[in-house]
Amino acid sequence: MNKGKYYLTTAIAYTSGKPHIGNTYEIILSDAIARYKRQVGYDVFFQTGTDEHGQKIEQKANEAGLTPQEYVDNVANIIKENYKLMNISYDYFVRTTDENHVKIVQDIFKRLYDQGDIYKSHYEGWYCTDCESFYTESQLVDGKCPDCGAEVHKAQEEAYFFNLQKYAQRLIDHIETHPEFIQPESRKNEMLNNFIKPGLQDLCVSRTSFKWGIPVNFDTKHVVYVWIDALSNYITSLGYDVNGNHGELYKKYWPADVHIIGKDILRFHTIYWPIMLMALGEPLPKQVFGHPWLLVGSGKMSKSKGNSIYADELVSYFGVDAVRYYCLTEMPFAQDGTITWELMIERINSDLANVLGNLVNRTISMTNKYFGGIVSNPHVHEAIDDELIDCALNVARKVEAKMDELRVGDAGNEIFTLLKRCNKYIDETTPWTLAKEGKQDRLATVLYNLLECIRMAAIQLEPFMPETSEKILNQLNTQVRDYESCLTFGHLEEGLKVVEKPEILFQRIDAKEMLERIEAAHAKPAEPEPKQETEKKAEITFDDFMKCELKVGEILSCEKHPKADKLLVSQIDVGNGDIRQIVSGIADHFTPEQMKGKKVIVVTNLKPAKLRGVESQGMILVGETAGDEQLAIASCDLPNGSIVR
Repeated sequence: MNKGKYYLTTAIAYTSGKPHIGNTYEIILSDAIARYKRQVGYDVFFQTGTDEHGQKIEQKANEAGLTPQEYVDNVANIIKENYKLMNISYDYFVRTTDENHVKIVQDIFKRLYDQGDIYKSHYEGWYCTDCESFYTESQLVDGKCPDCGAEVHKAQEEAYFFNLQKYAQRLIDHIETHPEFIQPESRKNEMLNNFIKPGLQDLCVSRTSFKWGIPVNFDTKHVVYVWIDALSNYITSLGYDVNGNHGELYKKYWPADVHIIGKDILRFHTIYWPIMLMALGEPLPKQVFGHPWLLVGSGKMSKSKGNSIYADELVSYFGVDAVRYYCLTEMPFAQDGTITWELMIERINSDLANVLGNLVNRTISMTNKYFGGIVSNPHVHEAIDDELIDCALNVARKVEAKMDELRVGDAGNEIFTLLKRCNKYIDETTPWTLAKEGKQDRLATVLYNLLECIRMAAIQLEPFMPETSEKILNQLNTQVRDYESCLTFGHLEEGLKVVEKPEILFQRIDAKEMLERIEAAHAKPAEPEPKQETEKKAEITFDDFMKCELKVGEILSCEKHPKADKLLVSQIDVGNGDIRQIVSGIADHFTPEQMKGKKVIVVTNLKPAKLRGVESQGMILVGETAGDEQLAIASCDLPNGSIVR
């Protein structure tokens, strides 16, 4: 069953730091859509990636003592690991530092300049470093950035600008003649009435005040500003060519079927990006879906607020599929959703443990108890069976309608409607009574109906909870796992034997105990007492200091201590073939990847000591602020073995 191509993208994650669950929601949502489209017969290309340039990255890299490339490499790896943890089935991960992306962006910029869509001028306005955007006085909200609320400052610099107004009417016409282009509907009206129709200002598309970006190849004091760089990722990875010699992926998959993005960047994707494509003479994406936010309680997640919840933390308590399920089914289509620890526990207990887990466990257990695990269907039919079977057959149709509208949460709820109906069917047919009365054929039919509904539900749960779906199908021992088998009833093989001891899919959680665990893990340590003047170390003589042998060393390799989370173990070349193994308590501040290759200052005549069973043959010098909040590695750019005095 080949339904044609389907190209789905997420916004690319900004590499300023580790994504919280609000950021991760977007990739889970997109993954569920991609998995569903594959199930029903589409040739899917699912792309995600990282946005890695800009002033903010340059600043963060400097603060961390890294080059910008080292910094984004580290964050990109963190994001990839986060997606791997959440079972994200993307086909391509694009990075804006990729060589092919850089070249194509330069070609796009040059073409737009050559055809008169980009021109050089000067910009003066209020600049937000966090958003990397200029704003006029009238756009500020209480004197601050209208998008993120951060402080802004006056800035003026030479820049290239993109003439947006030239294409404004074409964009209005496209939006008005393609009602599906911007979703949800409320977002479309917002873009048209609040931004486009009042008049578009020309867009700043280059910067000179920082260097970490793609150079404008015909004016190298400029770097390409974020919008042309980041937005063009959707075509650079497919092999777009400004001269029309496009790669096979571009010919096959463009235009995109849908861009899945957060509602806060809808303006860039429905104004700047379509106009860029119009200027290049390329088709526009079919749809841009600006999903709502996943809030903590009633507020947006923010590191500065200290209210962020992270995917790996949630998974450590509840498991991957429980987190996926909550994110997908708790988020409304057009309004913001909410996540709290209490709500998470409540949904797991009610939906996953009671409705799903209990149904699977007791149905398989009854099949084992009454029939030795062997499945059969004597077709002893009663009218009560019709409602269950009709419910099962209607699920696929309802899920398809919801998924086509990107109402993923509603689609998941349709599957759980069937599972709830199965539990009601057990109460109605009372299999234990049938067994007691010796009505074996009717009992076998009832259990077959339940097992077949469970099989159909498990297949359709795969986009939402891939691991759980596979576990259920494995417990049934069925080989019939294709989506088409959910369109008709009765594909579960007679004669197969279900597992003898069904696995508990989701344990019921003791809410009080779990919340106490979480609270304890989040408790802040007591503030240290301020150091008194009397704690200053005693004076030493010059001769005392000269007893320390300090040498320049280079870290050849670094790894985490096998028995201590806070310790790193480094192999350091301190000259003349002397390789020292040094254990340092800095793992809270630096990763092994960040340490490798660094030039450091080493105390080489320190008496060796064992730290948690690993010998340390010296000490690395670091600087630290009060309370060990910030650490910096002391460095000296001299040959290995050089003496430090």
